[in-house]
Amino acid sequence: MKITVIGAGNVGATAAQRIAEKELAHEVVLVDVAEGIPQGKGLDMYQSAPVELFDTKIIGANDYSATEGSDIILITAGLARKPGMSREDLLAKNAEIVKSVTEQSVRKSPNAIIIVVSNPLDVMTYVAATVSKFPKERVFGMAGVLDTARFRTFIAMELDVSVQDVTAFVLGGHGDSMVPVVKYTTVAGIPISELLPKEKIEALVARARHGGIEIVNFLKTGSAYYAPSSSAVEMIESIVKDRKRILPCAAYLTGQYGLKDVYCGVPVKIGRKGIEKIYEIKLEAEDLKSLVSSANEVKENCSKVTL
Repeated sequence: MKITVIGAGNVGATAAQRIAEKELAHEVVLVDVAEGIPQGKGLDMYQSAPVELFDTKIIGANDYSATEGSDIILITAGLARKPGMSREDLLAKNAEIVKSVTEQSVRKSPNAIIIVVSNPLDVMTYVAATVSKFPKERVFGMAGVLDTARFRTFIAMELDVSVQDVTAFVLGGHGDSMVPVVKYTTVAGIPISELLPKEKIEALVARARHGGIEIVNFLKTGSAYYAPSSSAVEMIESIVKDRKRILPCAAYLTGQYGLKDVYCGVPVKIGRKGIEKIYEIKLEAEDLKSLVSSANEVKENCSKVTL
């Protein structure tokens, strides 16, 4: 297994380190346009191998020759958000970046699976899918895994329980219109509605929607990367080990939930071939309405992109 990580910033570098430490590949290639950065970070990571006891080789590069024959391509390249900046503010610039890196990487790895992390996530996944011309089951985005992790964390913090006992789904676009589905949120199988009052649940939903900007506002000069990298690697692990995990990801819809020709966060089964199944779960009327609204917002933003 060979995995390419495009973008040697905080998300990409942290993801590469996690992939190596979990030994999900025999080789990880870290690519970035900044001369010396991927080489330096890659070598630094590789030198941790004798301590962390992994044998994954890590290579840094500024071009795509070293990426040839990759099984998985993780796209993290792009500008990060700053305080006061929405994901949509990143649209034009990051679309150019994602278009370019997709073109270069797929020439070397025509059989790869592409996972997109760059923001605005759903639109950038659309860009990568359009440019690569890959089957849609081989191009999808990391969205709901991260959003759900944030929602689960806030619930665990509120109830003072283990995050491992909290189960949830956050669907829709990766942005302020995301849809935390309370109906499918449980703690050790107990519906959250039996553990918290409605107003507290609504507050946790709101915090989950703004979980990313909360961190941006703290950091001031950057955005989140520990949880995003973990979320992307969870998806990669399901592919590498063919685990068939059911995770909420930005997938291409062909009629599910009444939505068509749009990338939107929904529950999917991920295995060795990518997305193996899209699950159409029964939603409350209000949640379905929110999901449709979120998808329409993604479509509108996609229409602003010139490829």
